[in-house]
Amino acid sequence: MREVIPDIDRWLKQGQAIALATVLQTWGSAPRGVGAKMALTATGQIAGSVSGGCVEGAVIEAGTETLKTGRPQLLHFGVADETAWSVGLACGGKIEVFVQPLDAKLYAALQQAIETDQLAATVTIIRGPAELLGRAMLIHEDGTHDSTLGDQLDEPALAAARAAMIDGQSERLILQDSAPEPIEIFIDVLESAPTLILVGGVHIAIALTAIAKTLGYRTIVIDPRRAFSSEARFPQVDRLIQAWPDEAFKQISLAHSTAVALLTHDPKIDDPALKIVLKSHAFYIGVLGSRKTHAQRRQRLLQAGLSETQLDRLLGPIGLEIGAKTPEEIALAIMAQIVAARNGQLGDQTN
Repeated sequence: MREVIPDIDRWLKQGQAIALATVLQTWGSAPRGVGAKMALTATGQIAGSVSGGCVEGAVIEAGTETLKTGRPQLLHFGVADETAWSVGLACGGKIEVFVQPLDAKLYAALQQAIETDQLAATVTIIRGPAELLGRAMLIHEDGTHDSTLGDQLDEPALAAARAAMIDGQSERLILQDSAPEPIEIFIDVLESAPTLILVGGVHIAIALTAIAKTLGYRTIVIDPRRAFSSEARFPQVDRLIQAWPDEAFKQISLAHSTAVALLTHDPKIDDPALKIVLKSHAFYIGVLGSRKTHAQRRQRLLQAGLSETQLDRLLGPIGLEIGAKTPEEIALAIMAQIVAARNGQLGDQTN
């Protein structure tokens, strides 16, 4: 959603009607994931993508129709469809996209949640009676919500959305499987912006924060050594914390959208940090050092009370194997591994 906000804001100021398309489900080789967005106007302006280009034309046509009629549409594209070849899915992919008019009031609440980096979820009726189709509500982490789905629907939708937020996964499900028509919803989880926390303001960290910022990550550098964590070394980072890990991690949260890279080579700094982050929900935890150093580290942490299961989350030596030698190449290898972990493509690379 974040990628289409600047364009939506501009179009709203111009008084334009806007349609929003959302990927609900994919199979096979569909190029965009669940939750991907495309916004469009009746004048042909487009922002975002739902397919990398292959079904965009058909979605734009449906969105234009939705803006004229006010009726949302659930679109399905796949190899079995007559339109499969024309939209570019002949390679075997399938995709379902929901197109609806943008609700300006609900969008304002959603934008506020994004700007304040809140965990939230939108719940939209994607299948059901015509009068309910497209109705949506925004649910916040604390259980409060904006708008309503209707009598007897809000309570089960709220429970389902809170469960999805805990899992950190968008999903679709049958909310009411009864006559006269089942009601299906899509829960679109809006996670916090991805954050990369670097423990150790070493040379690799300078290059790594630059790459992470390019990819849209919020960056934090932790190092009690002021010479390593100065603003002169890290003018581009979002936050510098000149404190030992025990104190530093009291000041920041570790969510499902957090990656942590430990780069100091110093057990006095890395080990206390690992005792904290390995108990968190961070999606990535990697640490610099050779295999021998990592084996010694693992033994120390086992003796300190961490479990084998917790230690199996730790990636070390850090980074994908690309033959990296310079600090910049090592930073690239680390960031590539973080991206792979976030996209569920890492596989078993623990040591």
